[in-house]
Amino acid sequence: MSADRSEILGELSVAVRRSQRASEAVDAAAQTALGINRSDGRCLDALEQHGRMTEGELARATEMSTGGLTAVLDRLESEGYVRRTPDAHDRRIAFVDLTDRARELSWELFGPLAQETGPLLERYTDEQLRLLTEFHVIVAEMQERHAQQLRDRGRPADPR
Repeated sequence: MSADRSEILGELSVAVRRSQRASEAVDAAAQTALGINRSDGRCLDALEQHGRMTEGELARATEMSTGGLTAVLDRLESEGYVRRTPDAHDRRIAFVDLTDRARELSWELFGPLAQETGPLLERYTDEQLRLLTEFHVIVAEMQERHAQQLRDRGRPADPR
């Protein structure tokens, strides 16, 4: 590998890690503003991205147990951020939706960032945007696989 390529890859690694930390900082600040925790935030994000979901779908999307999800949904419902609606044909199934209040607060918190991102994206060609999308999709898949490997591994044994 050339020295130039090695330097470029190092810069890319630093930039990706910085971007991840910045995303985490924005999420944490928004969660604080909403008075919620990280798990609550993951549920709101999944619902905003995918729309109405069953509780089971939401549990899978957020990698939560159904018991853990129930506690999260109880909190979010009491704050007025989600609503649960039983299925008309099968009362064992409940759908979860964001409330208008949650959507309004989301726009209030994230809208300025979205508005700032628009002009940035205008700087790139469609081909470059496809490349960026491909990169992020592949990296996310790699990270999801690695996260599962780490969960499967468990905690290291205590050497004491």
